[in-house]
Amino acid sequence: MAGLVLKPRSRIFHGHEWVYSSEVLKSFGNPEDGQVISLKDSADRFLGSAIYNSKSQIVARRFCRQRQELDLDFFQRRLRMAVEYRNRRGIPPNPSRLVWSESDGLPGLIVDRYGDHLVIQTLTLGMDLRKPLIVQALSELLHPASILERNDSPMRKAEGLPSINAVLAGTEPAPFRIPVNGLEFEVDLLTGQKTGFYLDQLDAYPSVAEFAAGRSVLDCFSNQGAFALSCAKASAASVLAIEISKECASQIRTNAAINQLPVDVLEANVFDALKELERTQRSFDLIVLDPPSFTKSKGRIHDALRGYKEIHLRALRLLNPEGLLATFCCSHHVSAPIFREMIQDAAVDAKATLRLLRTFSQRLDHPILTSIPETEYLTGALFEKVPGR
Repeated sequence: MAGLVLKPRSRIFHGHEWVYSSEVLKSFGNPEDGQVISLKDSADRFLGSAIYNSKSQIVARRFCRQRQELDLDFFQRRLRMAVEYRNRRGIPPNPSRLVWSESDGLPGLIVDRYGDHLVIQTLTLGMDLRKPLIVQALSELLHPASILERNDSPMRKAEGLPSINAVLAGTEPAPFRIPVNGLEFEVDLLTGQKTGFYLDQLDAYPSVAEFAAGRSVLDCFSNQGAFALSCAKASAASVLAIEISKECASQIRTNAAINQLPVDVLEANVFDALKELERTQRSFDLIVLDPPSFTKSKGRIHDALRGYKEIHLRALRLLNPEGLLATFCCSHHVSAPIFREMIQDAAVDAKATLRLLRTFSQRLDHPILTSIPETEYLTGALFEKVPGR
């Protein structure tokens, strides 16, 4: 088996599963992109099996510490282990994430379940080349009505892969409704958001809504309206959802009508909308900030933090005394301590004192491995604006 010899002090010696091009001492046996290779140290000791791609900055991703091929038996075992883990944790199966890439020992593979349908993403060349095996293993294990691929993620560009959405098995389902914490949301698996819905925050929606009764709520970056509708269901006095996407704004209205809930929708840029709300002296009792990632790279953190600080500063100015701010960040480059420090800086500028009530992370079907910090990407917190300060 061809492979790579790694430099001493490479991160893999500290438990990580990735090999960057700068960590390669030399190659042997002419490794081919997308194929399984061996990893060795400078003393010729075997370190494991990995998928290889010379076009990526991450040239190798280890998936096993033994010699292992990516055959049907391997996928059957790993997929069964992923499903069994979620069953043990009592995670509701619909909707849910069944496979979360490296966290389930399948680097670059994501599998989400929506009722009888599965949606997969293959974000590495090694997984993309083996889609037929993955589809076969999923079909035998779960017997879905259809398996779709949502391979329009920009992450595929780093692996030299094209963007493609397609039906891999069964027939394309028409838009249908999924249950979410006592609500119903309409999803379109081939054209909707991500693979259909933001599954990582399914626990956060009702957790925030616990505080919504009788409060005026502002939901920023509302997407499909999960926070907005959850708060409306929890008897909020009023709910205003802000969303820049015309398609998502329309979807919020559709979902509000499906659930017979009163939600006002403002189709606007959140930064501009917050300025206008401040100018007109609007105020709210509960504000949700759930923006998309402001940075995809470590080098853009400072620019991202400026954007995060601005929306937090303006939100705090709109927040009534004893009001609540639920805020989230979905970039693993912005750690919880960095995020918390930015919020405090915004509070100082807003002349506000905050009390931490609750913290949030991604749901357990998005497992976090201590050896791979990148598997932890979602952080959030609920703050109370302390009155009389």
